Amino acid sequence: MNNKKNSIEETRILEKTLESLEVRRQSPKGVYILLLLLYFAAAMTVSLTAGSQKEMIIGHTPVPIYTFAGTFSSFSNLCIIFLVIFCGKLGFITSVIIMTFHIPMILMGILVRKNYTSFPGLLIDILTLIAVIVIYSNIKKREEYQLRMREQATTDPLTKIPNGFAGTELLNKLIRQNIPFAAVTIDINDFKSINDTMGFDMGNKVLVCIATRMKEIADKSLSGTLDFVSRINGDEFSLVVRNYRSEEDVLNTIRKYEAAITEKINIDGYVFFLNASFGYSFFPTDSSERDSLINSSVAAMKEVKRINTGEHILRFASEMKAKDHLAIDNRVREALENDTVFFNLQPQYDMSHKLRGFEVLARMRDEDSSLISPADFIPAAERLGLIDALDLSVYKKAASFFGEILKRTDADIILSINVSVKHMMKSDYIEEIRTLLSENDIPAEKLEIEVTESILIESAEKASRILNELKDMGIRIAIDDFGTGYSSLSYLNSFPSDTLKIDKSFIDKMCENATSEKYVEAIISLAHVMDFEVVAEGVEENEQLEILQSIGCDYIQGFIWGRPLDPKDAENMI
Repeated sequence: MNNKKNSIEETRILEKTLESLEVRRQSPKGVYILLLLLYFAAAMTVSLTAGSQKEMIIGHTPVPIYTFAGTFSSFSNLCIIFLVIFCGKLGFITSVIIMTFHIPMILMGILVRKNYTSFPGLLIDILTLIAVIVIYSNIKKREEYQLRMREQATTDPLTKIPNGFAGTELLNKLIRQNIPFAAVTIDINDFKSINDTMGFDMGNKVLVCIATRMKEIADKSLSGTLDFVSRINGDEFSLVVRNYRSEEDVLNTIRKYEAAITEKINIDGYVFFLNASFGYSFFPTDSSERDSLINSSVAAMKEVKRINTGEHILRFASEMKAKDHLAIDNRVREALENDTVFFNLQPQYDMSHKLRGFEVLARMRDEDSSLISPADFIPAAERLGLIDALDLSVYKKAASFFGEILKRTDADIILSINVSVKHMMKSDYIEEIRTLLSENDIPAEKLEIEVTESILIESAEKASRILNELKDMGIRIAIDDFGTGYSSLSYLNSFPSDTLKIDKSFIDKMCENATSEKYVEAIISLAHVMDFEVVAEGVEENEQLEILQSIGCDYIQGFIWGRPLDPKDAENMI
């Protein structure tokens, strides 16, 4: 029994470090063996050639064989250095052992046999040993820094449990490996009242207490299943349950976490009694797609809140999604048919508060003028195959406005438009953009197209071809919401991009601790090395602005300097 628990604990620890974010992959053992063989072969050749009195003819000129000893000696030292670079700790230890034995042998030859011609070789070996130590030391420092960055990318800074990205990565991995699991969404009921009455500091302490209790259940396998807890945002958590035999096992596990949340919380002399709503769905029974599973568990959680009974746990039922989807789908169809799609413009500024331009934000109204949330109408348009029609409607209206502004003001600003995956992959997308520019007299360099990481990762080859065509036209390319899909900067460097937009979730965390700030600083520094300009999204506080100014961010976008504007207000601003 103890062995089983230890095994589960080890599995969980491994999950928290996420294989997909591995910093540095070790070279195969074959490389280690090959470098050792090459080293010993070169060392033996040095011994054979160094004492040889023979000559060989090169270009009609006799050349003593012993002159080649230096070449093979340099090659052997190169093998030593490669051992450290490619084979990590094992290669470093091996290199130090070899050089530690080799240097005294040369020194003995000089002192005992008066072989002073070996002195240059001794000096080179000493320098090689120093180089090996310096290289390995630098590699270790780099790995430690990258490990801290990886920890920041996967850990919620407040509660110290895995964050939403870590949970998403785990779901991706389980789906790829076809491992059954239950996805559970947890929302603390009426938590806002704690923040409103007791302040955010107290609210944060309560969240830490709840997270600690749930983490203890997962880490110690107190539920009898293999669990993974993460914090999504605010008072919302996620739970992934595996190794269950039936749905009853999953319900018992959820009840264990419910009991931990409802248990009395005593902080600084204040007592809190909380409860939570739980919605869950199963892979692959309810869905085989990650986003659908998450949406299903969220839908069940919201239904629990809506019915407001004594039972706080509910499994997703297909009619929840069907009913919700049908209503929003009808609203989207009607909005597109009645042309009640419009746009707002969110300003972007450089760090001296000079206007860079605007990002176009799609908006939609019902016939009765009530707004439809983008979180609802964009997924619906994608489901209905109408996302390209939605994009194009917004493009045309925004481009018409922007073209008129440029004619009247000659303003030095950029218009940024977002593109969906499905729209960008259409065969006539490039032609649509050409028409957009020509009909509205917009210079190509004034237009910026924002693509998400998912486009680059899922459709890399076609996306690269399309982006290159857009770039050849003079259009700017921005990578939007960087970090949410975790494509690496080196991967993005293979695309013709100009701008990197750091996702709001990273900006929000900067003021919480120094590590979060360093993580954003590292992204900005690496982006600049790759000649990207950087836009920080969702900047809302003066402290965030000051940090971004100090670490070299190029541009900001957020409520602190500009909320989304209607075209008239944007025109007045210009």
